[in-house]
Amino acid sequence: MADEDKPTSTPAGQTPAGDSVGASPLGGAKQRYSVEKKEDGTVEIKVAVPALDAEKVKEEIIGELVKQVEAPGFRKGSVPRDLAEQQLNPQSVKEEVLKKLISNEYVAAVKALSVNPIVNPRIHIEQFTEGTPLEFTAETCEEPKIEIKNYKDEVKKITAASKIVVPGKEEKKVGLDKILETVLASTNITIPQILIDQETDRLLSQLLDELKRLGISLDQYLSSRSKNADQLRSEYNERAEKDLKLEFTLRKIADDEKIAVEQKDIEQALAAIKDEKERAQVSQNPYLVAAIIRQQKTLDFLAAL
Repeated sequence: MADEDKPTSTPAGQTPAGDSVGASPLGGAKQRYSVEKKEDGTVEIKVAVPALDAEKVKEEIIGELVKQVEAPGFRKGSVPRDLAEQQLNPQSVKEEVLKKLISNEYVAAVKALSVNPIVNPRIHIEQFTEGTPLEFTAETCEEPKIEIKNYKDEVKKITAASKIVVPGKEEKKVGLDKILETVLASTNITIPQILIDQETDRLLSQLLDELKRLGISLDQYLSSRSKNADQLRSEYNERAEKDLKLEFTLRKIADDEKIAVEQKDIEQALAAIKDEKERAQVSQNPYLVAAIIRQQKTLDFLAAL
């Protein structure tokens, strides 16, 4: 990997050169934004909002909330500020302040640090009390780098025999699973852990929904498979990583081979759905339909090698 492509990594408490922005004018204060890019592609953004800026947002939030306060003898929105503030829930105020600060500061940090996240961040609040700076960490990731070496030659090696026609013998086709295993073996990609975790959560959520539909408890399911919860998650973790590697690999191949989806492809796919209600529901997300069609075209391309 070329030096410019290596992830940025720094010792704890230090900030990589060129990767910090918005140092506070307050003496001794922490830099407002800093970033660390880890080996697996995870991006960790640290944000330190000066106490004065946090207090300013708090005043804005309180100003908005007091307009909604009602009190006997006053019209809504005309209750005196000091009286209205007494009716506000301090915890609710804090939650609204955090929501606005984190949202605004994360967007600003991503822009300032030139980070291109592909998933929503995991937020960890490290410090936030009255009169102190807000410090939080946002964990996200960018598109993983991928390299595919000679996959066409490798696929042709395993499909060549199936293309030889022997009189009197049935043609034996190579299964798509074998082709995909060959492609993945030619692929070099590291999936960020945050992506694997999110996909694992999604797959497990699907499993729980299916078990609920069947009237089976998770304990019953685990017992029937002689597994515990940790083993189940580990199993789904491996599945999630493999699924993600395949997804990014197929997308890369589609990009390289300029595999495109036309409007008529989407229309034909929707027309093939017989149930009108289902068709109407699917048509609400044409981008998802296009992604599925493009993936299928890519699979067809590989099968034809």
